[in-house]
Amino acid sequence: MAIATRNEGAKVNSNINVTPMVDVMLVLLIIFMVVTPMLQKGVTVDLAKVNNPEQMPDADKEDALLVAVMRDGKVFLGNDQIAVDQLTNKIKDRVSTRTDKRVFIRADQRAKFGSVVEVVDNVRAAGVDQLGLLTDQRKNTSNNPPAAPGAAAPSGGQ
Repeated sequence: MAIATRNEGAKVNSNINVTPMVDVMLVLLIIFMVVTPMLQKGVTVDLAKVNNPEQMPDADKEDALLVAVMRDGKVFLGNDQIAVDQLTNKIKDRVSTRTDKRVFIRADQRAKFGSVVEVVDNVRAAGVDQLGLLTDQRKNTSNNPPAAPGAAAPSGGQ
């Protein structure tokens, strides 16, 4: 009769199972992809592009007052569409309790100049101390500055 020995150590698996970790990471990735577009404040506007924009970090704050002027003349206060003639009263209500009376305007680059001026006039009538016009940085493809109007372009030949 032989003695039966049990080899329990042969059944142990010391490899790490990464499948649950991959599942959790995939779920987190999907959640972040869905939530990130919702974090943008206000409506989407194609801002004017300038060479030297001034940085306005206060426009990204939670309590910043953003007025958007769309290319078709619609005006939004935050995410709510509003008539231009009601803008003065709405902004008066919102800035009356604040010490920092600052409003930021996001105007579409193809919006009519008259509608932007009308919005600026109504915001100023509400007693706003500072008004910020938000723009984007222009992507400059060449290092050469643009030629002055009426200036001759340099020639390459003799």
